[in-house]
Amino acid sequence: MNKKVKAFLYNFLGFVVIYLPTLYLVDNVTHLQGIWIPMTGFMVALLLAPKFQALKTNEGEKIFVKWLFVKGVKEVK
Repeated sequence: MNKKVKAFLYNFLGFVVIYLPTLYLVDNVTHLQGIWIPMTGFMVALLLAPKFQALKTNEGEKIFVKWLFVKGVKEVK
């Protein structure tokens, strides 16, 4: 599997893992209605989800992650 595809799947899975619980909590805890429930869940997940990116280096293509809760950019092994 290509590293770019892996980075895309990691981004998607990281987003979904945060979005679904956030959607459930926003729906049950707040008094928001209609489109505001998924919009709030989307914005929270967008800010909290880790960001993965595939880059070409001298040693080949590698996947790096940047996250709000981790200082700096880390390599995914």
